[in-house]
Amino acid sequence: MTETSLRLDESMSTRRVGQVEGTEAAITWGDETLTLEVSWRAGEAPWLSAVRSRDVDLKLAAGLPLIQVLTASYGRRPASDRLAHTSIGADARYLRHEATESASELRLELTVRHPESGVEATMTFIRPRTSPVVRSFLTVLNTGDSTIVLTAVPSFTSYLGFDSRMHPWSLVHGRSDWLAESRWESVEVTDTVFPALGEELTGHNPRGELSFVSTGTWSTGKHLPVASAQCRESVWMWQIEHNGAWRWEIGHDTVGDYLSLSGPTHADNGWLRRLKPNESFASVPVAFAVAGSFAGVVANMTSYRRASRLLHSDQERAPVIFNDYMNTLNGDPTTEKLLPLVDAAATVGAEIFCIDAGWYDNDGDWWDSVGEWHPSTIRFPRGLVEVIDRIRALGMTPGLWLEPEVVGVRSPLVAELPSDAFFSLAGERLVEHHRHHLDLRHPAARAHLDGVIDRLITEFGIGYFKFDYNINPGMGTDEHADSAGDGLLGHNRAHLDWLESVLGRHPDLILENCASGAMRSDWAMMSRLQLQSTSDQQEPLLYPPIAASAPLTVLPEQAANWAYPQPSMTDEEIAFTLVTGLAGRFFLSGHLDQMTPEQIELVTDAVQVAKAMRGRLPESTPFWPLGLPRWNDPWVCLGLATPDDSVLLLWNRDSSSPSVSIPAEMFDSLPTVRAETIFPRSLTSWEIVRNVESGAIDIHNPTGSASARLVRLTADGGPTQNQHSNL
Repeated sequence: MTETSLRLDESMSTRRVGQVEGTEAAITWGDETLTLEVSWRAGEAPWLSAVRSRDVDLKLAAGLPLIQVLTASYGRRPASDRLAHTSIGADARYLRHEATESASELRLELTVRHPESGVEATMTFIRPRTSPVVRSFLTVLNTGDSTIVLTAVPSFTSYLGFDSRMHPWSLVHGRSDWLAESRWESVEVTDTVFPALGEELTGHNPRGELSFVSTGTWSTGKHLPVASAQCRESVWMWQIEHNGAWRWEIGHDTVGDYLSLSGPTHADNGWLRRLKPNESFASVPVAFAVAGSFAGVVANMTSYRRASRLLHSDQERAPVIFNDYMNTLNGDPTTEKLLPLVDAAATVGAEIFCIDAGWYDNDGDWWDSVGEWHPSTIRFPRGLVEVIDRIRALGMTPGLWLEPEVVGVRSPLVAELPSDAFFSLAGERLVEHHRHHLDLRHPAARAHLDGVIDRLITEFGIGYFKFDYNINPGMGTDEHADSAGDGLLGHNRAHLDWLESVLGRHPDLILENCASGAMRSDWAMMSRLQLQSTSDQQEPLLYPPIAASAPLTVLPEQAANWAYPQPSMTDEEIAFTLVTGLAGRFFLSGHLDQMTPEQIELVTDAVQVAKAMRGRLPESTPFWPLGLPRWNDPWVCLGLATPDDSVLLLWNRDSSSPSVSIPAEMFDSLPTVRAETIFPRSLTSWEIVRNVESGAIDIHNPTGSASARLVRLTADGGPTQNQHSNL
């Protein structure tokens, strides 16, 4: 699976190809699920002119070319910081198109040419038949006689069909930080954001824009490469599928509001690429969807993500994982500490036991010495194999934490590997937080990591790796590259290729994606890896908005939310953190070895519920009955809907606000609702009733403390009920 293709690889058949004649022309591509129309006129560049689906018929104005390219010699008109309104985009003309299809996907390639620069650019649209979502990227070919210096190659540009000066619309976008991942907000885009400038008097488009940028390799470290635009009956959603630098922007011009999606750019990320004659460059892939509602567009993007994942046996098995790190050993494992935890994890029903950071450390200060990844002989006097054997003897799969891309400044590998196997700037090896960064374009760096992975699997039978990533090398490396951003992009793509090769050699190996929590949870990574640690957040009360929001960027079955029950907690506190784990892929930690039998029984119940739910997660669609959670909301709710029922994860974080109502419109299709508490079943029941007058579902937490519940709602022909039930 390359970065610019879906996993689908059936042979393609050509359905439509060739020149379209006439002064006005259009390509209609797709089927009844989703159709795009691209139009052009004589003397004008092609633009996206319509998007149609079962619930949307969106007509888009002319004037904004679909294909935009920035080079050192051909910038924008007028001068601005925008991705749109490029000279090449405006002056390129239709050359050809080709539409092909297979049993699983549709593909359209549209090519334009800019004779003066020698740029020939091909926009590729790919759509899986199972999902009304389009993936796109742009390939630029130099057909001229001299070198072209690319400075930005957007993967998609189009009007949205909105005009913020006529009708305000909402932008839903996300921010992220270590311990505060996936914080979503809705911003009203009005004439305050894009004010009326009287630009019609100047004859030029405005120059400003609202842009969101990621620099370096923490692709989700500040802003998220996923967002949505909502106006009246049309809702867009998009994602940039790249594990490095990216930019997306919205702007207003004399026609309306537009969207442009891109990978790294020269202005934002120090990226440029010299393209010699007959050389080509492919931009990073993006995906976009249009629907009639936010719920609909989220459902479409969720189905697309499932269609574009690398197939893996973990999707069927989804074993329950215990990891010793969070609020437990915190990177300080020893045989003495691990063996009781292994026994306790097996007792509650865990199926994977992952030994987290520190297993390789002999001197107690391992941060700047990592890189060789050999087990400590001090922490494990009789060898790491003693712990591994106990894990396996109790029926669990052994796992290890690894941070493959870094080498500490004190590691022997600093001298053993070639100098150009590391990131460098202006000939000086890059150091970030006492670590060097491996460049996976280099065969020696890749061979080293392959040797580590294969050795640990062969020696210990490791079936699970937690791949962590705790530094960000900034704009990148200029070694063997046209620019630092170009070196970073090459490494990003080599990294994805390496991940695919690891899974190709070890197809049942499970890989967890972690980067100081979820600092790199983009779809380029998550289309290849099996699960994502959603945060390093150690405060149980702060975790719910992270867990509830995660399914906007990753699949529910990939979102590994930490549950870390402790013997010092009350039963309600234990249940609270366990419900957080049940919001996706169950991810368990905590000092289970020190718990009472009653506490162990509560944890065991949660594990059994997780096992019962794992079959429904890959069929579920996320929704948010109380709206996307804000960081300090007293109530947080995530819904997971299947055709048969809806599961609600409910957290009441503030006992001074013990009641909440879910609006009636969330459940219009259920005239009467049966509410079943799935977990916890042994604690005080919450009151969950349908309000006869308003139709809302009223929920009350009577415990007097912070509390959480997992509830299933189903249509019921009889009176509304509030009861406990098994799945």
